[in-house]
Amino acid sequence: MTIRVLVVDDDPLVRSALRLMLGGQPDVEVVGEAADGREGLALAESLRPDVVLMDIRMPVLNGLEATRELQRAARPPHVIVLTTFDADDHVVEALAAGADGFLLKDTPPPQILDAIRTVAAGDPMLSPSATRTLIDRLRAGTSTERVADAEHRLALLTERERDVALAVGRGLSNAEIAAELYLSVPTVKAHVSRLFEKLVVTNRVQIAICVHDAGLV
Repeated sequence: MTIRVLVVDDDPLVRSALRLMLGGQPDVEVVGEAADGREGLALAESLRPDVVLMDIRMPVLNGLEATRELQRAARPPHVIVLTTFDADDHVVEALAAGADGFLLKDTPPPQILDAIRTVAAGDPMLSPSATRTLIDRLRAGTSTERVADAEHRLALLTERERDVALAVGRGLSNAEIAAELYLSVPTVKAHVSRLFEKLVVTNRVQIAICVHDAGLV
């Protein structure tokens, strides 16, 4: 299946670079470009992309507001916020707005491609620095009870599940985890699904928070 991507960024050079980078991929198609959030919303409605690469700082309507608007659709696209600014508030606000991913524009192209494929499959994707920023923000004042709870939940995991949890805590993608642990990507996905159940969480960020609460990363 081809992943349909919409690029929303006010810098024409960034749009061109992303189109060039994604154009040679057999499973990814750039279906449109927009120079601001308002234009992005109109194109998202007409083109029905699977993934939107969204800048934050844009004229007319910024990326955070556009992401919030997109979530009101019956079947909203997945959104990856792709920005120059790795600020605490931007990470938290983007996720609160409904973004599925947060990457810096200097992220290597292979990782951007992996992020697109990951969120298109329904999994969130944060850069390692964004994961650390979010966790540090949420962990402020971590209580003894939270540490004990995290340690108790992680103790329920098998050795391999624990390895995968630690890798998620470091912000690695499924493909990166597979390469590091010598597993197939489907096997990693199966382990992550079991982590959701055993740790009683709903997304990868919560797995990472559990790992960090236990002081393992």
